[in-house]
Amino acid sequence: MLAGGHLLTVLIFFPAVGALALLLLRADDHKYIRYLALTVSITEFVLSLFLLWKVPVSAAGYQLEEFAKWINQPPINYHLGVDGISLFLVILTSFLTPISVLASWKSIEHRVKEFFVMLLMLEVGVVGVFLSLDLFLFFLFWEVMLIPMALLIGIWGHERRIYAAVKFILYTMAGSIFMLVGIIWLYNASGSVVPGGTFDLPAIQAMLQRGDISLAPQTEMLLFLAFFVAFAIKVPLFPLHTWLPDAHVEAPTAGSVMLAGVLLKMGTYGMIRFCLPLFPEASRRAAPWVALLAIIGIIYGALVAMVQPNLKKLVAYSSVSHLGFVVLGIFAFHNISMQGAVYQMLAHGISTGALFLLVGMLYDRRHTFEISEYGGLATPMPKLATFFLFAALSSLGLPILNGFVGEYLILLGTYQRHWQWATWAALGVILSACYLLWSYQRVFFGEITKEKNRTLPDVSARERWILATMAVVTLWMGIGSAFITRRTATAAQTVIDQVEPQRPYEAAAPGATSPRSAATASSTSKARAAERLGAR
Repeated sequence: MLAGGHLLTVLIFFPAVGALALLLLRADDHKYIRYLALTVSITEFVLSLFLLWKVPVSAAGYQLEEFAKWINQPPINYHLGVDGISLFLVILTSFLTPISVLASWKSIEHRVKEFFVMLLMLEVGVVGVFLSLDLFLFFLFWEVMLIPMALLIGIWGHERRIYAAVKFILYTMAGSIFMLVGIIWLYNASGSVVPGGTFDLPAIQAMLQRGDISLAPQTEMLLFLAFFVAFAIKVPLFPLHTWLPDAHVEAPTAGSVMLAGVLLKMGTYGMIRFCLPLFPEASRRAAPWVALLAIIGIIYGALVAMVQPNLKKLVAYSSVSHLGFVVLGIFAFHNISMQGAVYQMLAHGISTGALFLLVGMLYDRRHTFEISEYGGLATPMPKLATFFLFAALSSLGLPILNGFVGEYLILLGTYQRHWQWATWAALGVILSACYLLWSYQRVFFGEITKEKNRTLPDVSARERWILATMAVVTLWMGIGSAFITRRTATAAQTVIDQVEPQRPYEAAAPGATSPRSAATASSTSKARAAERLGAR
């Protein structure tokens, strides 16, 4: 076990311990089940905040690494680590889980114990994905995450829940098959360097960078596509997005919040962590085509959202548009756009998560997502209307709110590399204002045309606390963005150095290391991995 203690292990498996404790309670003891799930999820969030203290600002390379041998043959190790990119994704996951528990406090009435067990086990899989540094371990958590998410949709979803759950499973598993083939290929290739081969990510990266594993251009492109397709489906990137609207519409509110908030980010995280560092030449060759798909997704998602009669499906298609910005920022290969991509992943999780919470609150009152069934809700529900407007303004990128920072950095960094890409992508910002404000007008303004809407209750105390917390985080991220970007700058530059090592150091946080020292520090994990392999 390396220095760094067991914090990462605790963060992964503490929710599983909580899920086990839930199983010991009686199925009809709903009060204690809810309170225990809330306590476990809040404790997990508090524990995740220790990462901010443990991981130094502008630290390069993986921190708090944990390593232990797991399976001798094939050599599969329990290898964990965190850097500036995965740090905030773990915190985002642990933040949205208690929010999802509170959002389900009243709306989930059947199989309550099983619901919260699945929610906590979903957190286990997602956090494990963000912290794994062994390819097999990463794939294991990637697949573990599918089971609770599919059950959340299929058991506690709406009318077409089985169809949506099966579609979600089939799409994700189809991509996972390609990724598994790529992982096995890399393992076999590493066997020519290390007897028995290795699944260790830093070690394989070191072998590829040193040229110990030589990849022909065609082979590298095929391996890149094997990983990229799996991640593109998860994002989802156009045209692999068709599973997302069904999954969102049929999922319960908590499922939609976790799906939009963190599960979609697993795809963009995988592109940053695997596609770019492992296959730099293929990434450069594929970048124009990936950018084209991202721009199409930005504009297409916005246009489809604009004509949606279903409010929840409108928010779902907005995710296709916003995640297109993230993919564009990644493949612009610029430090500013890369930081913007990471920031937009976080901002989207908060703002779109808040929108799904608000849509879920409307559904709890009217049991419909059809925009035509609403109208004039600002009169009976002024507080909910205020929070909805705040979340919509954040999602469309209003300055001083979190959505503005990510999109601005992405467009700024992309413009410095490819001004044409940024010009087309900027249309998405305009279109997002159109569909969000138009939908807000139809739902909350005008005359009340449905008598049922006249007596709808406004937000309860519990809902008010949920929405106020999301609003405070949204505003804080918009004003205090430097707190995050200072911690992601070096990690973002490290990825760019691996793709284009000849590029100068473009942007750094105050006190960030130089390119040479950053490159030296980023090789620490690879050196440790090499030492472990040599000792075998």
